[in-house]
This record gives sequence, structure tokens and C-alpha cells, in this order.
Amino acid sequence: MAQGLVLVADSSAWIAFYRASSSPIKVQIVDAIKNHTILVPDLVLVEVLRGIGSERSAKNIELEFNNYQTIEVVGKGLAVLAASNYRVLRSKGITVRGTVDLLIATWCIENDIPLLHADRDFSGFEQYLGLARWPISEKGKIS
Repeated sequence: MAQGLVLVADSSAWIAFYRASSSPIKVQIVDAIKNHTILVPDLVLVEVLRGIGSERSAKNIELEFNNYQTIEVVGKGLAVLAASNYRVLRSKGITVRGTVDLLIATWCIENDIPLLHADRDFSGFEQYLGLARWPISEKGKIS
């Protein structure tokens, strides 16, 4: 496993990594793979693998994910907190479209781990709940 900072990469980042020939998010995830420790939430693993067209490709990608530490995200405490975060964002006029995004963002906030993503559903978490977005500048501010 790479050293450096620890971050979580969301399924939106991994999907861009596997699909796009070149994109800013692909460059970011390649840098993260080389220089940092990437945690893969179990829910992200499900989202990535379910979108793979063939069993052979899915198995190959599953094997690639063995290079990263998989973390279990959901427990009762986090579930309750995620639901509270959903209500906070709704009160601000923001509706999070996916439960998985809600859980991953809440886990990252609670564990003070930045999130690498390409998904607009995380912007409310960044703006109102303190989610750190990867990459983070040298001064510790969100880039």
C-alpha cells in the first residue's frame, strides 16, 4: 500500500478511472494510487463491481481492489448520523439522491478523511457539513 495521506475514493472516481481515457479525475486517482493510501468503502466496491459488464472483467477489477484496504461503512451509529445529515441538508434545500453517497460522506466526515469524487451530490456535504474534498492543498484547504 502507498504511503502519504489517507483518502477515500468514491465510485464516481473509480468509474471515471476505468472508463475515461483522460480526465482530471483520472489524473487525480492515478496520483492517489501512486502516492497515498486509498481506502475503499465496501459500498463503493459494490457500486463499481455491479456496473461491470462481464464476470471476467468484474473478477479482474475485484482482484485489483485487493491492493487497497476495504472498510466497512455502515453501523447503527453511522446510519442514525447519516439520516440526521440528510435532514440537515434537506433543511438547506439540498436533496442527496443516493443513500450510498449519504453514508460514504458521513463516514468520511466522522473519520476526518478526504473524499475523491466526481459527484455533485457531495457538494452540500462540503459546503455545510465539513466534508473535505480530495485533493487538498498544501495549506490543508480544499483545492
